[in-house]
Amino acid sequence: MPARLKIPARVRLRRPLCRHGIHSLRGQLTLANVGLLALGIVVATAVSLMGMRHYLLDQVDTELAKTRESLGSSQLTMQQIDSLSALAFVRDRMLPPTDESPKPDSIFTAVDGTGKAVAIAGFKPTGTQRALAAAVHDPHALAADSEPHDVTVHGAAYRATGARLADGTYVLLATSTDALHKGIAKALKLDVTIGTLLLALLACLTMFSVRRRMRPLEDMVETSSAIAEGDLTRRVPSSHHPTQEVEQLRLALNSMLHQVESAYRTRERSAAQLRRFVGDASHELRTPLSAIRGYLQLYEKGMLTDPAERKRAWDRMNGEADRMGRLVDELLTLARLDQRPELRFKNVDLSRLVRDAAEDLRAQQPGRPVSVGADGTLLVQADESGLRQVLGNLVGNVRTHTPAEVPVRLGLERADGVVRLCVTDEGPGLPEEDAARIFDRFFRAGGGAGSGLGMAIVHGVVAAHGGEVAVRTAPGEGLAVTVTLPTR
Repeated sequence: MPARLKIPARVRLRRPLCRHGIHSLRGQLTLANVGLLALGIVVATAVSLMGMRHYLLDQVDTELAKTRESLGSSQLTMQQIDSLSALAFVRDRMLPPTDESPKPDSIFTAVDGTGKAVAIAGFKPTGTQRALAAAVHDPHALAADSEPHDVTVHGAAYRATGARLADGTYVLLATSTDALHKGIAKALKLDVTIGTLLLALLACLTMFSVRRRMRPLEDMVETSSAIAEGDLTRRVPSSHHPTQEVEQLRLALNSMLHQVESAYRTRERSAAQLRRFVGDASHELRTPLSAIRGYLQLYEKGMLTDPAERKRAWDRMNGEADRMGRLVDELLTLARLDQRPELRFKNVDLSRLVRDAAEDLRAQQPGRPVSVGADGTLLVQADESGLRQVLGNLVGNVRTHTPAEVPVRLGLERADGVVRLCVTDEGPGLPEEDAARIFDRFFRAGGGAGSGLGMAIVHGVVAAHGGEVAVRTAPGEGLAVTVTLPTR
Protein backbone atom coordinates (compact mmCIF):
# COMPACT_ATOMS: atom_id res chain seq x y z
CA MET A 1 0.00 0.00 0.00
CA PRO A 2 1.23 3.54 -0.68
CA ALA A 3 2.53 5.42 2.29
CA ARG A 4 0.24 7.91 3.95
CA LEU A 5 1.47 11.45 3.76
CA LYS A 6 1.73 13.47 6.92
CA ILE A 7 -0.63 16.44 6.91
CA PRO A 8 0.07 19.29 9.35
CA ALA A 9 -2.16 19.23 12.39
CA ARG A 10 -3.61 22.67 11.69
CA VAL A 11 -5.20 21.48 8.41
CA ARG A 12 -6.59 18.20 9.69
CA LEU A 13 -10.34 17.95 9.85
CA ARG A 14 -12.49 15.85 12.08
CA ARG A 15 -14.33 13.09 10.27
CA PRO A 16 -17.93 14.33 9.91
CA LEU A 17 -20.67 12.21 11.40
CA CYS A 18 -23.35 11.12 8.94
CA ARG A 19 -26.70 12.09 10.41
CA HIS A 20 -29.87 11.13 8.62
CA GLY A 21 -32.39 13.18 10.59
CA ILE A 22 -35.18 15.36 9.31
CA HIS A 23 -32.72 18.20 8.60
CA SER A 24 -30.50 16.03 6.40
CA LEU A 25 -30.72 16.16 2.62
CA ARG A 26 -32.25 12.70 2.62
CA GLY A 27 -34.97 13.80 5.05
CA GLN A 28 -35.61 17.03 3.17
CA LEU A 29 -36.02 15.23 -0.16
CA THR A 30 -38.36 12.68 1.41
CA LEU A 31 -40.47 15.40 3.00
CA ALA A 32 -40.58 17.34 -0.26
CA ASN A 33 -41.75 14.31 -2.26
CA VAL A 34 -44.33 13.29 0.35
CA GLY A 35 -45.56 16.88 0.64
CA LEU A 36 -45.95 17.27 -3.13
CA LEU A 37 -47.81 13.97 -3.41
CA ALA A 38 -50.04 14.90 -0.46
CA LEU A 39 -50.86 18.20 -2.13
CA GLY A 40 -51.61 16.40 -5.38
CA ILE A 41 -53.86 13.88 -3.62
CA VAL A 42 -55.74 16.66 -1.82
CA VAL A 43 -56.28 18.61 -5.03
CA ALA A 44 -57.29 15.50 -7.00
CA THR A 45 -59.69 14.37 -4.25
CA ALA A 46 -61.26 17.80 -3.99
CA VAL A 47 -61.72 18.08 -7.74
CA SER A 48 -63.15 14.57 -8.05
CA LEU A 49 -65.56 15.00 -5.12
CA MET A 50 -66.72 18.37 -6.39
CA GLY A 51 -67.27 16.89 -9.83
CA MET A 52 -69.19 13.93 -8.42
CA ARG A 53 -71.35 16.20 -6.26
CA HIS A 54 -72.04 18.50 -9.18
CA TYR A 55 -72.99 15.54 -11.37
CA LEU A 56 -75.37 13.96 -8.81
CA LEU A 57 -76.96 17.27 -7.87
CA ASP A 58 -77.45 18.01 -11.54
CA GLN A 59 -79.39 14.75 -11.90
CA VAL A 60 -81.58 15.60 -8.89
CA ASP A 61 -82.16 19.12 -10.18
CA THR A 62 -83.05 17.78 -13.62
CA GLU A 63 -85.73 15.48 -12.20
CA LEU A 64 -87.15 18.31 -10.08
CA ALA A 65 -87.16 20.66 -13.07
CA LYS A 66 -89.03 18.15 -15.23
CA THR A 67 -91.70 17.66 -12.54
CA ARG A 68 -92.07 21.41 -12.04
CA GLU A 69 -92.40 22.05 -15.77
CA SER A 70 -95.02 19.33 -16.03
CA LEU A 71 -97.05 20.91 -13.24
CA GLY A 72 -96.61 24.40 -14.59
CA SER A 73 -97.66 23.50 -18.13
CA SER A 74 -100.66 21.39 -17.09
CA GLN A 75 -102.66 24.46 -15.85
CA LEU A 76 -104.14 22.36 -13.03
CA THR A 77 -105.95 23.81 -10.06
CA MET A 78 -105.89 22.62 -6.51
CA GLN A 79 -109.39 21.17 -6.86
CA GLN A 80 -108.34 19.11 -9.85
CA ILE A 81 -105.29 17.89 -8.00
CA ASP A 82 -107.53 16.85 -5.12
CA SER A 83 -109.65 14.81 -7.55
CA LEU A 84 -106.60 13.21 -9.09
CA SER A 85 -105.19 12.51 -5.64
CA ALA A 86 -108.44 10.70 -4.69
CA LEU A 87 -108.18 8.53 -7.77
CA ALA A 88 -104.55 7.84 -6.93
CA PHE A 89 -105.62 6.93 -3.39
CA VAL A 90 -108.17 4.40 -4.73
CA ARG A 91 -105.62 3.04 -7.21
CA ASP A 92 -103.02 2.60 -4.47
CA ARG A 93 -105.54 0.72 -2.32
CA MET A 94 -107.01 -1.45 -5.10
CA LEU A 95 -103.92 -2.08 -7.26
CA PRO A 96 -100.47 -3.34 -6.32
CA PRO A 97 -97.65 -0.71 -6.18
CA THR A 98 -95.61 -0.11 -9.30
CA ASP A 99 -92.30 1.49 -10.10
CA GLU A 100 -94.10 4.78 -10.60
CA SER A 101 -95.07 4.99 -6.93
CA PRO A 102 -93.76 8.04 -5.05
CA LYS A 103 -90.37 7.52 -3.49
CA PRO A 104 -90.03 7.86 0.26
CA ASP A 105 -87.16 10.39 -0.11
CA SER A 106 -89.40 12.84 -1.98
CA ILE A 107 -91.75 15.39 -0.42
CA PHE A 108 -94.80 16.89 -2.15
CA THR A 109 -96.87 19.59 -0.48
CA ALA A 110 -99.10 22.51 -1.41
CA VAL A 111 -99.00 25.93 0.25
CA ASP A 112 -101.15 28.99 0.00
CA GLY A 113 -99.98 32.52 -0.75
CA THR A 114 -98.75 33.00 2.82
CA GLY A 115 -96.55 29.89 2.66
CA LYS A 116 -98.74 27.76 4.94
CA ALA A 117 -99.21 24.10 4.06
CA VAL A 118 -102.76 23.17 2.99
CA ALA A 119 -104.62 19.86 2.84
CA ILE A 120 -104.50 17.72 -0.30
CA ALA A 121 -107.51 15.50 -1.19
CA GLY A 122 -108.90 16.12 2.28
CA PHE A 123 -105.78 14.89 4.01
CA LYS A 124 -104.16 17.27 6.43
CA PRO A 125 -100.49 18.03 5.79
CA THR A 126 -98.04 15.82 7.63
CA GLY A 127 -95.28 17.08 9.88
CA THR A 128 -92.76 16.60 7.08
CA GLN A 129 -94.87 18.64 4.69
CA ARG A 130 -95.30 21.41 7.24
CA ALA A 131 -91.52 21.34 7.88
CA LEU A 132 -90.89 21.72 4.13
CA ALA A 133 -93.34 24.64 3.97
CA ALA A 134 -91.62 26.25 6.95
CA ALA A 135 -88.16 25.75 5.38
CA VAL A 136 -89.27 27.58 2.23
CA HIS A 137 -89.80 31.15 3.38
CA ASP A 138 -90.88 32.56 0.01
CA PRO A 139 -92.71 30.10 -2.28
CA HIS A 140 -93.11 32.78 -4.96
CA ALA A 141 -89.33 33.33 -5.22
CA LEU A 142 -88.70 29.58 -5.21
CA ALA A 143 -91.16 29.04 -8.06
CA ALA A 144 -89.75 31.97 -10.02
CA ASP A 145 -86.16 30.70 -9.75
CA SER A 146 -85.17 28.16 -12.38
CA GLU A 147 -82.61 26.49 -10.09
CA PRO A 148 -83.63 24.36 -7.08
CA HIS A 149 -82.55 25.49 -3.61
CA ASP A 150 -80.97 23.65 -0.69
CA VAL A 151 -83.29 23.33 2.31
CA THR A 152 -83.14 21.45 5.59
CA VAL A 153 -86.12 19.40 6.71
CA HIS A 154 -85.94 17.77 10.14
CA GLY A 155 -82.15 18.05 9.97
CA ALA A 156 -81.90 16.37 6.58
CA ALA A 157 -80.69 18.06 3.39
CA TYR A 158 -83.09 18.42 0.46
CA ARG A 159 -83.18 20.08 -2.93
CA ALA A 160 -86.47 21.93 -3.31
CA THR A 161 -88.27 23.72 -6.10
CA GLY A 162 -91.80 25.09 -6.57
CA ALA A 163 -94.52 25.51 -9.17
CA ARG A 164 -97.53 27.89 -9.28
CA LEU A 165 -100.89 26.34 -10.14
CA ALA A 166 -103.60 28.05 -12.16
CA ASP A 167 -105.57 29.05 -9.06
CA GLY A 168 -102.54 30.70 -7.40
CA THR A 169 -101.65 27.80 -5.11
CA TYR A 170 -97.97 26.87 -4.89
CA VAL A 171 -96.80 23.27 -4.98
CA LEU A 172 -93.44 22.51 -3.33
CA LEU A 173 -91.32 19.57 -4.50
CA ALA A 174 -88.27 18.37 -2.56
CA THR A 175 -85.86 15.45 -3.07
CA SER A 176 -83.54 14.22 -0.36
CA THR A 177 -79.78 14.53 -0.99
CA ASP A 178 -78.85 12.44 2.03
CA ALA A 179 -77.79 9.48 -0.12
CA LEU A 180 -75.68 11.83 -2.23
CA HIS A 181 -73.82 13.18 0.80
CA LYS A 182 -73.34 9.68 2.21
CA GLY A 183 -71.84 8.55 -1.09
CA ILE A 184 -69.51 11.54 -1.15
CA ALA A 185 -68.47 10.81 2.45
CA LYS A 186 -67.69 7.19 1.56
CA ALA A 187 -65.68 8.29 -1.47
CA LEU A 188 -63.78 10.76 0.71
CA LYS A 189 -62.92 8.05 3.24
CA LEU A 190 -61.77 5.77 0.44
CA ASP A 191 -59.61 8.52 -1.10
CA VAL A 192 -58.07 9.36 2.28
CA THR A 193 -57.27 5.69 2.95
CA ILE A 194 -55.73 5.12 -0.46
CA GLY A 195 -53.89 8.46 -0.30
CA THR A 196 -52.41 7.58 3.10
CA LEU A 197 -51.19 4.23 1.79
CA LEU A 198 -49.71 5.94 -1.28
CA LEU A 199 -47.93 8.51 0.90
CA ALA A 200 -46.48 5.78 3.13
CA LEU A 201 -45.35 3.81 0.08
CA LEU A 202 -43.83 6.91 -1.51
CA ALA A 203 -41.99 7.77 1.70
CA CYS A 204 -40.45 4.27 1.83
CA LEU A 205 -39.53 4.30 -1.87
CA THR A 206 -38.09 7.81 -1.61
CA MET A 207 -35.97 6.89 1.40
CA PHE A 208 -34.64 3.85 -0.42
CA SER A 209 -34.01 5.71 -3.69
CA VAL A 210 -32.42 8.73 -2.02
CA ARG A 211 -30.22 6.47 0.06
CA ARG A 212 -28.95 4.78 -3.09
CA ARG A 213 -28.55 8.07 -4.95
CA MET A 214 -26.83 9.72 -1.98
CA ARG A 215 -24.28 6.93 -1.65
CA PRO A 216 -21.77 8.65 -4.02
CA LEU A 217 -21.99 11.85 -1.92
CA GLU A 218 -21.35 9.83 1.25
CA ASP A 219 -18.35 8.27 -0.50
CA MET A 220 -17.12 11.79 -1.28
CA VAL A 221 -17.47 12.76 2.38
CA GLU A 222 -15.61 9.63 3.47
CA THR A 223 -12.88 10.21 0.90
CA SER A 224 -12.49 13.86 1.92
CA SER A 225 -12.23 12.82 5.57
CA ALA A 226 -9.58 10.22 4.74
CA ILE A 227 -7.61 12.79 2.75
CA ALA A 228 -7.88 15.28 5.62
CA GLU A 229 -6.30 12.62 7.84
CA GLY A 230 -3.35 12.29 5.47
CA ASP A 231 -4.28 9.62 2.90
CA LEU A 232 -3.88 11.65 -0.29
CA THR A 233 -4.10 8.52 -2.43
CA ARG A 234 -7.82 8.04 -1.77
CA ARG A 235 -10.25 8.66 -4.61
CA VAL A 236 -14.03 8.66 -4.88
CA PRO A 237 -15.14 5.28 -6.27
CA SER A 238 -17.64 5.03 -9.10
CA SER A 239 -21.18 3.92 -8.26
CA HIS A 240 -23.08 1.21 -10.16
CA HIS A 241 -25.84 3.51 -11.41
CA PRO A 242 -24.44 7.05 -11.32
CA THR A 243 -26.43 10.09 -12.34
CA GLN A 244 -24.90 12.52 -14.78
CA GLU A 245 -24.44 15.36 -12.28
CA VAL A 246 -23.00 13.12 -9.54
CA GLU A 247 -20.64 11.44 -12.02
CA GLN A 248 -19.44 14.85 -13.23
CA LEU A 249 -18.88 15.90 -9.62
CA ARG A 250 -16.99 12.67 -8.91
CA LEU A 251 -14.72 13.12 -11.93
CA ALA A 252 -14.07 16.77 -11.07
CA LEU A 253 -13.35 15.92 -7.43
CA ASN A 254 -10.99 13.09 -8.37
CA SER A 255 -9.21 15.38 -10.81
CA MET A 256 -8.87 18.02 -8.10
CA LEU A 257 -7.60 15.43 -5.62
CA HIS A 258 -5.04 14.26 -8.17
CA GLN A 259 -3.85 17.83 -8.61
CA VAL A 260 -3.70 18.33 -4.84
CA GLU A 261 -1.71 15.13 -4.38
CA SER A 262 0.64 16.05 -7.23
CA ALA A 263 1.13 19.56 -5.85
CA TYR A 264 1.74 18.25 -2.33
CA ARG A 265 4.22 15.63 -3.53
CA THR A 266 5.92 18.21 -5.75
CA ARG A 267 6.22 20.57 -2.79
CA GLU A 268 7.64 17.81 -0.61
CA ARG A 269 10.04 16.77 -3.35
CA SER A 270 11.06 20.39 -3.97
CA ALA A 271 11.63 20.93 -0.27
CA ALA A 272 13.72 17.75 -0.08
CA GLN A 273 15.67 18.78 -3.18
CA LEU A 274 16.24 22.22 -1.71
CA ARG A 275 17.54 20.78 1.53
CA ARG A 276 19.78 18.36 -0.37
CA PHE A 277 20.88 21.15 -2.72
CA VAL A 278 21.83 23.43 0.16
CA GLY A 279 23.66 20.61 1.88
CA ASP A 280 25.52 19.57 -1.29
CA ALA A 281 26.37 23.17 -2.20
CA SER A 282 27.70 23.78 1.32
CA HIS A 283 29.76 20.61 1.13
CA GLU A 284 31.14 21.46 -2.33
CA LEU A 285 32.06 24.99 -1.27
CA ARG A 286 33.51 23.87 2.05
CA THR A 287 36.12 21.67 0.37
CA PRO A 288 37.96 24.41 -1.61
CA LEU A 289 37.54 26.91 1.22
CA SER A 290 39.08 24.44 3.66
CA ALA A 291 41.98 23.82 1.30
CA ILE A 292 42.60 27.55 0.78
CA ARG A 293 42.31 28.24 4.52
CA GLY A 294 44.77 25.44 5.28
CA TYR A 295 47.41 26.74 2.89
CA LEU A 296 46.97 30.28 4.23
CA GLN A 297 47.48 29.05 7.77
CA LEU A 298 50.64 27.23 6.68
CA TYR A 299 51.90 30.39 5.03
CA GLU A 300 50.98 32.51 8.08
CA LYS A 301 52.91 30.23 10.42
CA GLY A 302 55.96 30.38 8.17
CA MET A 303 55.92 26.69 7.35
CA LEU A 304 56.22 27.29 3.58
CA THR A 305 59.89 28.26 3.50
CA ASP A 306 60.82 26.40 0.33
CA PRO A 307 60.03 28.37 -2.86
CA ALA A 308 58.84 25.18 -4.54
CA GLU A 309 56.42 24.50 -1.70
CA ARG A 310 55.11 28.06 -1.83
CA LYS A 311 54.58 27.76 -5.59
CA ARG A 312 52.78 24.45 -5.19
CA ALA A 313 50.58 25.94 -2.42
CA TRP A 314 49.90 28.96 -4.58
CA ASP A 315 48.88 26.78 -7.54
CA ARG A 316 46.64 24.67 -5.30
CA MET A 317 44.90 27.75 -3.91
CA ASN A 318 44.40 29.13 -7.42
CA GLY A 319 43.03 25.77 -8.53
CA GLU A 320 40.61 25.59 -5.60
CA ALA A 321 39.57 29.20 -6.17
CA ASP A 322 38.90 28.43 -9.85
CA ARG A 323 36.94 25.34 -8.85
CA MET A 324 34.89 27.38 -6.37
CA GLY A 325 34.31 30.08 -9.02
CA ARG A 326 33.09 27.51 -11.55
CA LEU A 327 30.81 26.02 -8.92
CA VAL A 328 29.35 29.43 -8.06
CA ASP A 329 28.85 30.20 -11.77
CA GLU A 330 27.02 26.92 -12.28
CA LEU A 331 24.85 27.57 -9.23
CA LEU A 332 24.00 31.03 -10.57
CA THR A 333 23.14 29.49 -13.95
CA LEU A 334 20.79 27.00 -12.31
CA ALA A 335 19.23 29.77 -10.21
CA ARG A 336 18.55 31.83 -13.33
CA LEU A 337 17.07 28.80 -15.10
CA ASP A 338 14.80 28.18 -12.12
CA GLN A 339 13.47 31.73 -12.55
CA ARG A 340 12.66 30.99 -16.21
CA PRO A 341 14.51 33.91 -17.77
CA GLU A 342 13.68 35.31 -21.19
CA LEU A 343 16.19 33.83 -23.63
CA ARG A 344 17.54 35.77 -26.58
CA PHE A 345 16.28 33.75 -29.51
CA LYS A 346 17.78 34.16 -32.93
CA ASN A 347 18.72 32.05 -35.90
CA VAL A 348 21.55 29.77 -34.80
CA ASP A 349 23.45 27.35 -37.03
CA LEU A 350 23.40 24.29 -34.79
CA SER A 351 25.65 22.35 -37.20
CA ARG A 352 28.42 24.91 -36.70
CA LEU A 353 28.09 24.66 -32.91
CA VAL A 354 28.36 20.86 -33.09
CA ARG A 355 31.48 21.04 -35.26
CA ASP A 356 33.04 23.62 -32.91
CA ALA A 357 32.37 21.37 -29.90
CA ALA A 358 33.97 18.43 -31.73
CA GLU A 359 37.05 20.54 -32.56
CA ASP A 360 37.38 21.60 -28.92
CA LEU A 361 37.23 17.96 -27.80
CA ARG A 362 39.91 16.95 -30.36
CA ALA A 363 42.13 19.79 -29.14
CA GLN A 364 41.74 18.73 -25.49
CA GLN A 365 42.05 14.99 -26.12
CA PRO A 366 43.90 14.43 -29.41
CA GLY A 367 43.91 10.64 -28.96
CA ARG A 368 40.11 10.28 -28.71
CA PRO A 369 38.25 9.20 -31.90
CA VAL A 370 35.60 11.84 -32.59
CA SER A 371 33.07 11.54 -35.42
CA VAL A 372 30.57 14.25 -36.42
CA GLY A 373 27.31 13.84 -38.30
CA ALA A 374 26.45 17.53 -38.86
CA ASP A 375 27.10 18.62 -42.41
CA GLY A 376 25.79 21.77 -44.04
CA THR A 377 23.69 24.31 -42.20
CA LEU A 378 20.82 23.64 -39.79
CA LEU A 379 19.15 26.78 -38.44
CA VAL A 380 17.07 26.83 -35.27
CA GLN A 381 15.50 29.61 -33.24
CA ALA A 382 17.44 29.41 -29.98
CA ASP A 383 19.75 31.14 -27.53
CA GLU A 384 23.28 30.58 -28.87
CA SER A 385 25.08 30.89 -25.55
CA GLY A 386 22.67 28.38 -23.97
CA LEU A 387 23.21 25.84 -26.75
CA ARG A 388 26.98 26.26 -26.52
CA GLN A 389 26.74 25.57 -22.80
CA VAL A 390 24.66 22.45 -23.47
CA LEU A 391 27.20 21.12 -25.97
CA GLY A 392 30.12 22.07 -23.72
CA ASN A 393 28.59 20.23 -20.74
CA LEU A 394 27.77 17.12 -22.79
CA VAL A 395 31.25 16.97 -24.30
CA GLY A 396 32.84 17.78 -20.94
CA ASN A 397 30.82 14.96 -19.35
CA VAL A 398 32.26 12.52 -21.90
CA ARG A 399 35.78 13.88 -21.41
CA THR A 400 35.58 13.60 -17.62
CA HIS A 401 33.85 10.24 -17.16
CA THR A 402 35.19 8.09 -20.04
CA PRO A 403 38.71 6.93 -20.90
CA ALA A 404 40.58 9.07 -23.44
CA GLU A 405 40.59 6.32 -26.11
CA VAL A 406 36.78 5.80 -26.10
CA PRO A 407 35.15 6.88 -29.40
CA VAL A 408 32.55 9.67 -29.35
CA ARG A 409 29.98 10.58 -31.97
CA LEU A 410 28.09 13.88 -32.26
CA GLY A 411 25.03 13.53 -34.49
CA LEU A 412 22.46 16.08 -35.68
CA GLU A 413 19.26 15.56 -37.67
CA ARG A 414 15.96 17.27 -38.45
CA ALA A 415 12.76 15.19 -38.46
CA ASP A 416 9.05 15.73 -37.79
CA GLY A 417 9.46 19.45 -37.14
CA VAL A 418 12.12 19.01 -34.44
CA VAL A 419 15.91 18.87 -34.29
CA ARG A 420 17.63 15.99 -32.52
CA LEU A 421 21.17 16.35 -31.20
CA CYS A 422 22.76 13.12 -30.00
CA VAL A 423 26.08 12.75 -28.16
CA THR A 424 27.05 9.09 -27.93
CA ASP A 425 30.09 7.45 -26.36
CA GLU A 426 31.20 3.83 -25.97
CA GLY A 427 32.24 4.18 -22.35
CA PRO A 428 31.35 2.03 -19.35
CA GLY A 429 27.75 3.30 -19.23
CA LEU A 430 25.59 3.68 -16.14
CA PRO A 431 23.38 1.33 -14.15
CA GLU A 432 19.63 1.95 -14.20
CA GLU A 433 19.47 3.58 -10.76
CA ASP A 434 22.24 6.07 -11.67
CA ALA A 435 20.64 6.84 -15.05
CA ALA A 436 17.40 7.77 -13.26
CA ARG A 437 19.28 10.42 -11.22
CA ILE A 438 21.58 11.74 -13.92
CA PHE A 439 19.81 15.13 -14.03
CA ASP A 440 19.78 15.58 -10.24
CA ARG A 441 21.91 18.39 -8.94
CA PHE A 442 25.24 17.41 -7.37
CA PHE A 443 24.76 13.82 -8.47
CA ARG A 444 28.01 12.15 -9.50
CA ALA A 445 27.87 8.57 -10.68
CA GLY A 446 30.21 6.47 -8.56
CA GLY A 447 31.47 9.57 -6.76
CA GLY A 448 33.47 10.63 -9.80
CA ALA A 449 34.98 13.99 -10.65
CA GLY A 450 33.08 17.12 -11.46
CA SER A 451 30.56 19.21 -9.56
CA GLY A 452 27.52 17.14 -10.49
CA LEU A 453 25.74 20.17 -11.99
CA GLY A 454 26.56 19.78 -15.69
CA MET A 455 23.65 17.52 -16.66
CA ALA A 456 21.27 19.52 -14.47
CA ILE A 457 22.24 22.64 -16.42
CA VAL A 458 21.74 20.76 -19.71
CA HIS A 459 18.25 19.75 -18.63
CA GLY A 460 17.40 23.28 -17.46
CA VAL A 461 18.61 25.00 -20.67
CA VAL A 462 16.82 22.53 -22.94
CA ALA A 463 13.62 22.84 -20.90
CA ALA A 464 13.86 26.64 -21.20
CA HIS A 465 13.92 26.16 -25.00
CA GLY A 466 10.80 23.99 -24.83
CA GLY A 467 12.73 20.81 -25.62
CA GLU A 468 13.43 17.47 -23.99
CA VAL A 469 16.48 15.47 -22.95
CA ALA A 470 16.55 11.67 -23.02
CA VAL A 471 19.25 9.28 -21.84
CA ARG A 472 19.89 5.75 -23.10
CA THR A 473 22.51 3.74 -21.27
CA ALA A 474 23.35 0.41 -19.69
CA PRO A 475 26.44 -1.00 -17.98
CA GLY A 476 29.10 -1.70 -20.65
CA GLU A 477 27.01 -0.18 -23.48
CA GLY A 478 28.06 3.45 -23.25
CA LEU A 479 25.92 6.53 -22.82
CA ALA A 480 23.73 8.29 -25.42
CA VAL A 481 22.19 11.68 -24.61
CA THR A 482 19.55 12.92 -27.07
CA VAL A 483 18.47 16.57 -27.00
CA THR A 484 15.23 17.33 -28.88
CA LEU A 485 14.61 20.99 -29.74
CA PRO A 486 11.72 22.60 -31.63
CA THR A 487 12.80 24.40 -34.79
CA ARG A 488 10.88 27.50 -33.63
